[in-house]
Amino acid sequence: MQLKNPITLSLLAGAILALAHPGHHEELDSPALKLYKRDVGHGLAKCATQLETSGLQARAEQRRKETVELHRRRQNQLHIRDTDAVLNKSHQATRPVSPFMPADEIFKDSSKKACLLGPTAEGETGPYWIPGERVRSEIREGEPGVPVILEQQYIDVETCKPIPQLYAELWGCNATGVYSGLVVEGNGNPSDLGNRDRTFLRGIQQTDAEGVVTFDTLFPGHYDGRTTHYHNIAHFHAKRLPNNTIAGGTVGHVAQIFWDQDAIDRVESTYPYNTNEIPITLNAVDRVVRQETEYSDSDPMLNYAFLGEAIEDGLFAWITVAVNLSAVHYPYYTNVWTAEGGVEVDGTEDGDPRVVDGGLPQSA
Repeated sequence: MQLKNPITLSLLAGAILALAHPGHHEELDSPALKLYKRDVGHGLAKCATQLETSGLQARAEQRRKETVELHRRRQNQLHIRDTDAVLNKSHQATRPVSPFMPADEIFKDSSKKACLLGPTAEGETGPYWIPGERVRSEIREGEPGVPVILEQQYIDVETCKPIPQLYAELWGCNATGVYSGLVVEGNGNPSDLGNRDRTFLRGIQQTDAEGVVTFDTLFPGHYDGRTTHYHNIAHFHAKRLPNNTIAGGTVGHVAQIFWDQDAIDRVESTYPYNTNEIPITLNAVDRVVRQETEYSDSDPMLNYAFLGEAIEDGLFAWITVAVNLSAVHYPYYTNVWTAEGGVEVDGTEDGDPRVVDGGLPQSA
């Protein structure tokens, strides 16, 4: 749905108890969740105007120009795509874009392309969140595929102001649809026990004074039953420990973030994505995309720019995340990180009020 407001609002509302991986059940939105989405939409609409009047949007545009210029100097080329609609629309730039066009010109109308990712009533983590992750921004670890520089800016949905010192956690699968840190049917080779100790494509970053974190990550691949996506958690009031993990606080935001279908199709045609023989699930039929856009003016897709002449050269992606600072979620997990590596545990269900302290379950 194209909104009348010049800023495209993106409300990512996770479905209650609908888990993100094969073998889990699915439930439709309840009337209460529909009402929640409507109310959050009103809050995001308010922020759409305040972001511009406060100067936050202008500073974000300047920061993104500088990021693109930095990576363009490495590649010497640039093309642009941006995501203004949820599904089934071309995201080709509507005006000519030269590879040598200045970043100022490329982002001239970026205020119409900003994306607000809204707070969830009850987020969906899926079972592959692993508490105890390290604080770091470079999470690719040499995994092959299309590199992505992903910027998130966190704002308070009530005040529309940036949230500093929030810990944002991001994770996704690799180019062939495998998550690091656990061994289970449906996640790559279940005989590869070494995957328990791998940490690729997982990390946590603390937001700066503008509420910004940046991850050096990878364009995710796909696996059975789901479209391409990242998982995202925000930790409030957590503390960084000497071992470079976080402890304490609460999980206040749980979300999934998506790419437009045009970008997915192009990436999936490249190596090693094209070695994955599992059928691709399109955005148009993905249950989480549908649940997060039903009954809301929602667009949970990333805005993005090509950093080189070919998509293999990498992408710069960005999104603004509006969160509810008073929210508390209890994400699902079946494994945790320890000093000895990944360990399988009894786990929880989404919404289970077992306390998570710094990502680690408390002792029985």
